[in-house]
Amino acid sequence: MAKGMKATTAVLVCLYRAFPSGVLLTAVITCGTAGYHFGVRLLVGAIFTWTDPRHDPARLWYRLRPWEETFYKKLNVKAWKNALPTYSPESFSPWLHSWEEIARAMCRSELVHEVNAVLSFCPLAASIWFGDFPVFLITSTLGAALDLLFVIVQRFNRPRILQLVHHQKKREENEYEPE
Repeated sequence: MAKGMKATTAVLVCLYRAFPSGVLLTAVITCGTAGYHFGVRLLVGAIFTWTDPRHDPARLWYRLRPWEETFYKKLNVKAWKNALPTYSPESFSPWLHSWEEIARAMCRSELVHEVNAVLSFCPLAASIWFGDFPVFLITSTLGAALDLLFVIVQRFNRPRILQLVHHQKKREENEYEPE
């Protein structure tokens, strides 16, 4: 995919240089910005995976705010959350990980997508050289919105996973109680 994006961008740049037009410039900007978004997302994800700072779902940052449940119901998250792709489904597999490990992976994933949403707006600086600020704004906003969808899904699902963690711990405590 990355090679295809680079090749498409290179072809469009050559076409734009040979036949300058607003449509080709928009296509070059869109492809270049999309390439940036893909690359940054992979890099940020890798950094958070390599550093692995043991994300704790109990930390304030990861806890749901009082208004969030109502907001997620209004967005009908339950109906569309499974339509989003998962980059690393094995990270969320209950056959490979405990529910507690999955909750931590969800925290890491949320943080990755939050950072990506902020970094989505860095290409706006390129509009200084290329012009066409609206094209950069649209691609940046769409990139950030997509990342925020993933944040919403992580925050929507995590309380349910933490409930499973709680039940699992209670079950383990009951199994080891002396009679």
